[in-house]
Amino acid sequence: MPQLPRPIFESYEIFIDQDFSSPEPGMVCVRVYLDSFQPEVEAHKGYLAARSFLRSFSDNSFTFTSYRTHVERLLLWSMLVKRKPFSQLKRQDAEDYLEFCRNPPSDWIGPIVRGRFVSSSHTESTWGDLVMPNEKWRPFSLKSSKAAHREKECCDQPLDMAVHASYRASQGTINQVYSISSRFFEHLVEDGAVAANPFRMIKKKGQNRSTPQEEGAHRALTPLQWDYVLETAEQMALVEPDRHERTLFILATLFAMYLRVSDIVGRPNWQPAMGDFRQDEEGNWWYHVIGKGNKAGKVAVRDEYITKYLKRYRRFVGLPALPQWEEKTPLLTTLRGRSGLSGRQVRALLQAVFDKPLSRMRDEGREEHELISLKAASAHWLRHTAATFDAPLRSAKDLQLDLRHSNLSTTQNVYYHSRDQERSRSVKKIGMRDRG
Repeated sequence: MPQLPRPIFESYEIFIDQDFSSPEPGMVCVRVYLDSFQPEVEAHKGYLAARSFLRSFSDNSFTFTSYRTHVERLLLWSMLVKRKPFSQLKRQDAEDYLEFCRNPPSDWIGPIVRGRFVSSSHTESTWGDLVMPNEKWRPFSLKSSKAAHREKECCDQPLDMAVHASYRASQGTINQVYSISSRFFEHLVEDGAVAANPFRMIKKKGQNRSTPQEEGAHRALTPLQWDYVLETAEQMALVEPDRHERTLFILATLFAMYLRVSDIVGRPNWQPAMGDFRQDEEGNWWYHVIGKGNKAGKVAVRDEYITKYLKRYRRFVGLPALPQWEEKTPLLTTLRGRSGLSGRQVRALLQAVFDKPLSRMRDEGREEHELISLKAASAHWLRHTAATFDAPLRSAKDLQLDLRHSNLSTTQNVYYHSRDQERSRSVKKIGMRDRG
């Protein structure tokens, strides 16, 4: 078991250039570090979950850096201090972590360093320069180590004690720890990686009293961006049908029924099949799914999805136009016809659909503000995008049932509010003096 925390994630520039289709870290030293943990800690699984979350914020280097700091700390704390997977953290663990961040041990605190990783040249090695963790790096840093040195000189204290004594986490810092940690777990809940957010369960004891509710807690494409994304997927399917008819089907399926990725790739006790599309006695189609918490549910299916996307994909793979009763054909298969795809594979396929429209929008002279949020889009945005578009057209109760929210208030708070564009238009032409 490693004794000291080491950096896991790279600088912003290296992070955004890595191969996200690979399940392994790009740097050998990080792979070795994760391998050194006991299997029950699930270090690699935690790394991939954190990497997926951080990728959602890779459109802005400052936001990425802040989120990386907090998510990396939480992951290291879970593995080194609690010695358990992040997926098993409970409410008490979340409270323990906030207290840990208020008063971290001295071996977790250090001066600000210029690089998280350093090159170590080994002339006798055929590998040339090796990237290694910076030995001086620590998860918590002081703006200056001079105060610690002065404390050591004045009070004749060991340096680590002086560093520990000089570190103070402000309430604003703890609020940020709470906010980002909670947002990370919301991401995991939405993806089906964990059952609940332990930070949300914390009773207000001052940790989050002054934490404002985050703007844009749900992330959705604009109608313009969605048009570009859907047109891109359709064009990819026309040009390379063998590769991308399936991609178009995945995109349309997630959007049409507000699904999570786990709703189409399955769970340990359930593998989605074409027979999960079922028609009732009145001719309505429903998608039957095992959702979060192993709860069975069904989602109403819109007509356009059936006629334009489900039938199209089934014909492409050589199936009858409509699913048969209790049909066992897997919902998704590999290009070689094997059953099932992983969540990671689905996200990688969709990321190409999100990336391609960016260059097209730039080529067509779109303004930067029209495309900036698309840079951070991920598979889960499809669920939020569809629900945001449909909210004005559906009752809150119907949308709640199809989103499978346990409480109607969740649906109402997220999707039934004054949308920014409407709010802006409502005040735009009102004068300072004219009151009619």
